[in-house]
Amino acid sequence: MKRIAVLTSGGDGPGLNPCIRAVVRTAIDKGLEVVGVRRGYAGLIESDMMDLNVRSVGGILNRGGTFLGTARSLEFKTQKGQRQVLRNLNRASIDGLVVVGGNGSLTGALKLHEMGFPVVGIPATIDNDVNGTDISIGVDTTLNTILDAVDKIKDTASSHERAFLVEVMGRDSGYLALMASIASGAELALFPEVEIEVEEVVRAVDAAYIRGKTHCIIVAAEGWEPGARALYDYLRERREEIGFGVRLTVLGHVQRGGSPTAYDRILATRLGAAAVQALLDGRNGMMVGMIEGHTGLTPLDEAVAFQKELDLELYELCRIMEQ
Repeated sequence: MKRIAVLTSGGDGPGLNPCIRAVVRTAIDKGLEVVGVRRGYAGLIESDMMDLNVRSVGGILNRGGTFLGTARSLEFKTQKGQRQVLRNLNRASIDGLVVVGGNGSLTGALKLHEMGFPVVGIPATIDNDVNGTDISIGVDTTLNTILDAVDKIKDTASSHERAFLVEVMGRDSGYLALMASIASGAELALFPEVEIEVEEVVRAVDAAYIRGKTHCIIVAAEGWEPGARALYDYLRERREEIGFGVRLTVLGHVQRGGSPTAYDRILATRLGAAAVQALLDGRNGMMVGMIEGHTGLTPLDEAVAFQKELDLELYELCRIMEQ
């Protein structure tokens, strides 16, 4: 193996740049040439690539996002698109590929592996829902961003004696909402994995008011039904009953940005370096993850077989802390 490529695909998040940096510098240290693919699989289809060297990745360790860019590609899901990608990789004399991304991106990596191309995946998704790793790149920074926002919201909520609904990302996974609730001391967490009726929320807000609290913080994943906006409208209609005035804050894409934390920088560096070594060792069709404090390999087909389930023991802990 003489020449490898690296791409970031799917949703962005903090830690992608440190991961690219680790892939490039490890590969060069091992005597390999490195190519960066712009805009993920879309860039592979269009053969939008650039040579990378040690200086190309200088000064990006603390930057959020991905300097290679990222995109979602419907064309890559087709057989024609996949064949075009293989053609472009071979024409560029690329011997192996590192794919950094979430479940969809890693599924694409698996498809290339099944077509005979050497590929290794790295999990990077703020939802932390990829099998084969305890934590994915970007999760720690995102949680800290949410925590900083909730702490500030709690200040103003207490000053005005209000209830605040804080919507965080998590269309199919409640990991961010649950962990942010535990870390921030929120009064209630709402997320897709646990069904909570609107009336339960009303009772929780009312109970906080009766106990004499000066605020009530509810962290809701965007995938919770019937949704934070609908809940906000409902609670406003019950204003006299629940005691608190209610406000809604949607954190949105601010959660994806920002300088990665020390943990995410180290995690991304370790996984990036391990991915290059896996390619050199011929461990193709694998995903590099962090398992019990050590880097480990999981077959891509196992990593993307299903969404990692939320540890509901943590929900019980959250429930106890909400009292």
